Amino acid sequence: MSPAPDLWSRRWRGAPGRLEVWYSTITDRPTGTGFWLHGELVAPTRTADGASPPPHVVAWAAVFPVDGPPVWRRLRSEVPRADPLGPDQRVFECDGFRLGPDGSHGRIEDLAWELSWDGSGQRGIATFGRPAWERELLPAAQVVPAPDLSPVGWVEHDGRRWELSDAHGQCARIHGHGNAERWGWLHAELGGGDLVELVSATSTRPGLNRLPPVCFVRFRLGGEVWPASPLPALRLRTRLGLPTWTVSGRIGRARLRIEVTQPAERNVEIDYADPDGRGAVCTNTERADLRVELRGGPGGLDRTWFVEGRAHAEVGTREGTG
Repeated sequence: MSPAPDLWSRRWRGAPGRLEVWYSTITDRPTGTGFWLHGELVAPTRTADGASPPPHVVAWAAVFPVDGPPVWRRLRSEVPRADPLGPDQRVFECDGFRLGPDGSHGRIEDLAWELSWDGSGQRGIATFGRPAWERELLPAAQVVPAPDLSPVGWVEHDGRRWELSDAHGQCARIHGHGNAERWGWLHAELGGGDLVELVSATSTRPGLNRLPPVCFVRFRLGGEVWPASPLPALRLRTRLGLPTWTVSGRIGRARLRIEVTQPAERNVEIDYADPDGRGAVCTNTERADLRVELRGGPGGLDRTWFVEGRAHAEVGTREGTG
């Protein structure tokens, strides 16, 4: 795995038709409240006459309280410009919204936050494999430069304040040509330092968009990342849906089943725009329920994990496809 600074660094080099994302998801352990911070740079595809419209940035933040419905606020950049992110290659910035290796702060209407963390010294996880990230071998790839953060600070919404001193979070990055045709995403702290990161997606490329989702899953178990292979887990089958979606099958000789439940009242729905203008919608929660069954894992490990209301999960679809 590469050191965190490599995974934090910006991938976009000015080419049209690119999407780059920085995001963090967090659970406040004492209360179970979830938080989501998301920023992205969109470089539109070339127009019919060959022109390259300037890129723009967009950001949002969401709070998932345990005693009420989630809320989210979005910030759109007003003036697209050649380099909307500025000189710091490891940080996303947009009109006061900032997210990087040392923390995040910002305000969007009645939602504000000031959080600090140390994301520079962690052993990152290249969910799709390092070659896919560095060489752009796939239409898009995701990495997690900081899979195990301990955010400290505060979040406020509409006069309510959450003080974070015992929290778990992660920061991840995406770079590619746009969102998938459909996808599922999962991050969860499993206890004892163990965690899971998963992306299962179908490409938008013609032909590939008719195939079932391809799953990339990485566990950190006992401090080691498993499976070690950068290849997708082709013997895992993903069944996307709401409120429950599943991933099941084999990785080598190991048998794995993952069941994610996203109750409707805990979700937010957010629309995306690809560089080519095509739309997508995600249903996201940082308060999902999770059951993981692993049989014959590394070293013969047999374990079942339950995570109630503290898994981070998302299902994405194209607008109008359900």
